[in-house]
Amino acid sequence: MTRAALLVLADGRFPAGGHAHSGGAEAAVRAGRITDAASLAAFCRGRLHTAGLTAAGLAAAAACGQYDPLDLDAAADARTPAPALRRTARRLGRQMMRAARAAWPSPRLDALAAARPKGAHQPVVLGLAAHAAGLAPLDAAYAAAYESAGGPATAAVRLLGLDPFDATAVLARLAPETDAVARAAADAARTGDPDALPAASAPLLDLTAEAHATWPVRLFAS
Repeated sequence: MTRAALLVLADGRFPAGGHAHSGGAEAAVRAGRITDAASLAAFCRGRLHTAGLTAAGLAAAAACGQYDPLDLDAAADARTPAPALRRTARRLGRQMMRAARAAWPSPRLDALAAARPKGAHQPVVLGLAAHAAGLAPLDAAYAAAYESAGGPATAAVRLLGLDPFDATAVLARLAPETDAVARAAADAARTGDPDALPAASAPLLDLTAEAHATWPVRLFAS
């Protein structure tokens, strides 16, 4: 196993499409819920422990190699009640699938791409990519958990003109909580039961995602 693959997978330059999505930050900025580094930290913390935990569990499970990816994709659907977020997850999954198959060719990725030509949920694809790259379930959980906070933090820099140093400090201070979320997700994945995976909800993110999808002009796709 080479941990260098984790750096590639989590790198913002990995062409998985995440740069076009704000993780709900754009809607939160417009609503006045993110205005500075402190409110960004609160937003990222909430997303990490809800959507981030759920995504990390799915990614860790997919990286285990003992789950049927189609079962995990169905589990992801059940954990994503907002249609706008389901569409976003599949769009991101399709883009990540292209990048992952180019970087780490894998029969499991090929099979899921054939079964879900319009895209599987991004955390499931991320986990399969991690497995193909020789990474452990905990590594996949880390990548998903970090992305859940890193995406909004990066978006806030563009949306608010926030100092990049302040945004980076937010992520650095969330590191212990990111560790805990990743470990909890990986532990849940070891059960082998999709129903035992985290299913934390964030109703406000669901509601604002639906509203954001109707905006005629927006900077981010979601």
